[in-house]
Amino acid sequence: MFFSISLLVLSVLHLCGAMESGIIGGNEAKAHSRPYMVSVQINKRHVCGGMLIRNDYVLTAAHCVDNTGKDQLEVVLGAHNINQKEPQQQRIQVQKYIKHPCYKQEERPNDIMILKLKSKAKLNNAVKVTALPKKNENIPALQNCSIAGWGRTEQNSAESSVLREVTLKVQFNFECRKIWDDKFYTDSMICTVSDGKKAFCQGDSGSPLMCGNKPQGIAAYTFRENCLNRKYPEVYMKISYFLPWIEQVIG
Repeated sequence: MFFSISLLVLSVLHLCGAMESGIIGGNEAKAHSRPYMVSVQINKRHVCGGMLIRNDYVLTAAHCVDNTGKDQLEVVLGAHNINQKEPQQQRIQVQKYIKHPCYKQEERPNDIMILKLKSKAKLNNAVKVTALPKKNENIPALQNCSIAGWGRTEQNSAESSVLREVTLKVQFNFECRKIWDDKFYTDSMICTVSDGKKAFCQGDSGSPLMCGNKPQGIAAYTFRENCLNRKYPEVYMKISYFLPWIEQVIG
């Protein structure tokens, strides 16, 4: 009994600690090759990734703004190097954020959020809207997908100033459930597995997992103590599951 409780507590500690992510073992992305990418910032400091789903709406992870007021929140579009003032960049304040109504702080289910921008983005080659997947669209296990972000490039490194990307393989749901137990919901989550060299880690939750040319997941959590640990799959909110809510919010 004590052993079972200890495992549960350990799992929760690992889970709650993995609230941010970044790219480990990847490569620098070609500048503006992912024009839907968004840097979500608090007081002009990058905290999460996101994606532009309409010219005035951004989709990201709900935990990115826990304990943060909307007045401190803005997004940067069209960026490659977020530490430089590039001519393609657009910095827009957030008018309001809408967390999923079932999201609870320090819990990982429903970790999804929509940002309503104060002004519309100007769409061009460096800033584009990404198409969303179909409702309840499933991604087969073992498919290669990719994720990009400005997070840490090593376990304890500083965050990257340039956009980096990495390819990861989708894991079987039953494998994710076996490791994360009741913290993994097969209907509303998907996961990828590290090969011990590549992973997402601290600094870019909210970034989209791209499978083909569509975003299928939103980076949510991983194993904080060692992002490259092959045992612990990286978990994403499954966008297609949340489509009815997304459509209701943005109209």
